[in-house]
Amino acid sequence: AQLHACQLNKYLATMARNGLAKGANSGFVTEQRERAARPSRSKGKLGKRTALCREIAREVAGLSPYERRILDMIKTGGSSADKRIYKFAKRRLGSHKRAVAKREDIKAVNSKMRAKQAGAN
Repeated sequence: AQLHACQLNKYLATMARNGLAKGANSGFVTEQRERAARPSRSKGKLGKRTALCREIAREVAGLSPYERRILDMIKTGGSSADKRIYKFAKRRLGSHKRAVAKREDIKAVNSKMRAKQAGAN
């Protein structure tokens, strides 16, 4: 299996230099330093403040009509409920990733509501 140039560099970076003038790991033996994490690596990670704002907004505004329909589909269930929910969400949201995420989100909302009801009884 041949390695691409960028894959080869990653592969070689993990191996220590051996002090020889020729070969895959040639060069002066040095200590590998731990590099600081780049800010770009944390892009897209959910922050505490954003999570809190979204939680409050969901609490105040509630579910949108299409989300209520998804919730209803979850409650009624059926044999292919997951697939129907996915297809419906995909049509509304436009992509596979968003549809799957929304389905899981509404399932979490449903389980929270059920837990709340069980706690009240």
